[in-house]
Amino acid sequence: MADIRLLDTGIPPASEDAWRALVAKTLGDKPFDSLTKATAEGLPIAPLYAASEAPAAFPARPVDAERPWDLRVLSAHADPARVNAELLADLEGGAASVIVAGQVAPEALSRALKDVIVELAPVGLDAGFLGPRAADALHAVAKSSPGAKLNFNLDPLSAFAEAGESPGPIESHLVSAATVAVRHAQTYPQAQLFLASGRVAHEAGGGEALEVAVAATAAIAYAKALVRAGLPVNEAFARITLGLSADGDYFLTIAKLRAARAVFARVATASGAPALARIEARSSRRMLTAKDPWTNMIRLTAAGFGAAVGGADAVVLGAFTDALGLPTAFGRRQSRNTQLVLMEEAAIGKVADPAAGSGYVEALTDQIARAAWDKLQAIEAAGGLAAAHSSGLIAREVEAAVAARGEPKILGVTAFPPTDEAPVSIGEGSPAVLDISAARLPGPDGKCPPLKPVRLSEKHEVAA
Repeated sequence: MADIRLLDTGIPPASEDAWRALVAKTLGDKPFDSLTKATAEGLPIAPLYAASEAPAAFPARPVDAERPWDLRVLSAHADPARVNAELLADLEGGAASVIVAGQVAPEALSRALKDVIVELAPVGLDAGFLGPRAADALHAVAKSSPGAKLNFNLDPLSAFAEAGESPGPIESHLVSAATVAVRHAQTYPQAQLFLASGRVAHEAGGGEALEVAVAATAAIAYAKALVRAGLPVNEAFARITLGLSADGDYFLTIAKLRAARAVFARVATASGAPALARIEARSSRRMLTAKDPWTNMIRLTAAGFGAAVGGADAVVLGAFTDALGLPTAFGRRQSRNTQLVLMEEAAIGKVADPAAGSGYVEALTDQIARAAWDKLQAIEAAGGLAAAHSSGLIAREVEAAVAARGEPKILGVTAFPPTDEAPVSIGEGSPAVLDISAARLPGPDGKCPPLKPVRLSEKHEVAA
């Protein structure tokens, strides 16, 4: 360990031998290695690390002192007027950008985005297989303004993986999405076209390395589709956002996001494209509980912290009642304010890559990056991400992680359950539902084992 003084008090730091001696008293006859843990993918987590002198190799994200990351909100309500009210309240309350989920018709999207100034507040979509149609609708709303900041978030591969099928060949959906994306790319030079997301693997129970590998191979598939549609390779990679999850284990979230940057940098550099990744982190729905949902506030705060420290460019935190239904105005306010406190009061974003040099985080970053690279190579060897989904390769990886994870302790459910229920309110109405048959393309439907979203606490809540 480095011979440094703590706060110039003259107190020398404790040596590793001193730490081990204290631990040995507690362990008794048990060996020191008995404290070693592992992730769901078998990556070891040691009980003690020295400071790292070899930080992970990836380009540092520029830090904006005023707004270190994009505080992004999502509305999934079926009623466009309700979506509009929620988004305007969020923007007035401190949000910087918005996502509209499930609204694909021009009239509905126009109502949802009424009075939202697209040149100031970036607008994103979440429309699954209907992404190309929603992109055209957003184009109509933006009125061809070259200053519009749009995130089309085209992501047919995630829609395919979650549904277990595609209305027509999945390859045709990639071509369709890329064609629409390139058509709009020239009109909107600031627009992000594709969301290369690994979250579908996470929400189904997969591990961190698999999530990074799925995101990276999705980026490869989307970049290839964009190049075939006429976009230069360097611009293709620059117009793709990586989508990752952030959960309550903030160390894993930090390391995962840093590993994703390293993997993306290697892929992009090998393709002759800029190495700097753009990452949107959304809070994990897998970690949320329906029982004692107030504890979700802790989980969401930890997720927001991990995403910010890990260097996410945009962070979307769900509401603490998402496991029960749509959020109320209070739930949305809590999510916004959690980020605002982290950003403006805790000053989390004042330092670029604050985890750099931490022995634990650097080691975990390196382990996840290396494991993700191995999985990336296996996916590409299988024919790419679409083929890996179809063959069941990704589903088998998810199943293995679920089995290895076992039964984690869940605050408020399996550990320290409340003696008295504290009721919460949820929003009225229902979320928008997409009819994927409307996105049908000619040819046989694609098929794959579905990666259905899970909540780790759900089976315990049902039993209770």
